[in-house]
Amino acid sequence: MTRLTNLQAQLTPLKLDALLVSDPVNVTYLTGFTGDESALLVSAEKAWLITDSRFTEQVKQEVTDAEMVLHEHGLFAEAGSLAQAHGLRTVGFEAETLTYADFAKLPQGLNWQPTQNVVAQLREVKDEHELALIKRAIAIAESGYQHVLATIKPGMTELEVATDLDFFMRQQGASGTSFETIVASGARAAMPHGAATAKKIEAGDVVTLDWGCVYQGYVSDITRTFAVGEPDPKLKAIYKIVAECNQATAKMMAPGVLGKTINDFAHGFIDQAGYGQYFGHGTGHGIGLSIHEGPGAWGPYRDVPQAIGNVETDEPGIYVPDLGGVRVEDDLLITAAGAQYLTTPAPSELLIVPVQDQT
Repeated sequence: MTRLTNLQAQLTPLKLDALLVSDPVNVTYLTGFTGDESALLVSAEKAWLITDSRFTEQVKQEVTDAEMVLHEHGLFAEAGSLAQAHGLRTVGFEAETLTYADFAKLPQGLNWQPTQNVVAQLREVKDEHELALIKRAIAIAESGYQHVLATIKPGMTELEVATDLDFFMRQQGASGTSFETIVASGARAAMPHGAATAKKIEAGDVVTLDWGCVYQGYVSDITRTFAVGEPDPKLKAIYKIVAECNQATAKMMAPGVLGKTINDFAHGFIDQAGYGQYFGHGTGHGIGLSIHEGPGAWGPYRDVPQAIGNVETDEPGIYVPDLGGVRVEDDLLITAAGAQYLTTPAPSELLIVPVQDQT
């Protein structure tokens, strides 16, 4: 079955004649189209990709399973006209992404029904092609990390490290970064999402690096914590706790295990070590075409069981104000035998980059 036929099989159970897909990421997933102006109307027997004349040739090159329809009066007006012309009366729409303004453009006279996560749930299980792209995105990101370790030195700013890393990953074939690269050093590492600044890295700083890249649409997401020169012994001890939590949590991840079970285990581990108040975020999330997608261990996915083919992060952390912070994040694949690391596991002891080796 294709991705489109998988979606079409969902329409009858949902009591829908068709689904209007407006999330650009979902359109790409279902059709391969990567342009920035599109909507997809899917019935049980056919699919129409709605776009404009700027993308005619691109659609011809990228799309094989949907008929191209060029609109003249707007995506959503055209979608409604298509539904009416083909006798599709009850049509679902993606309530998470369709704005009220765009909903108002849908023609009256049809039974428009809000839906949630219909395509997103299909995206949670990755096929072999998707896994290959994610693995390549991981490989590029990991080569970037080795580049950082070889070039970082006291006196560089966080922004310089981030910019150099981003450029290096593009040189290796990435089309961009998964998100704004995070470089937080010294006391700033206590900020879980401390964006890179003009702060200079000093000898003895612990650095939290959270980064990833996009390769042919698919993302990687990794966090490593290391020291530039000899760090505070407290942070060495904290790092060991976080690394052990990462490894123990990975062993909890398996088909059928609920997200909340994984999340509660990781938080319990950190709490038992005496740092529960310094770990406030979720333990992990799915990745794929988006940097945050289902399933995962937090938010709406707490009650969702893991399934074979899920790709998720495992990212415990401890962040102590005025001292610093540690996070270790890996990307893992759920298999029948449990979780398989796609990233190279972090060392169990804090990595220290010798200052004297920097040139």
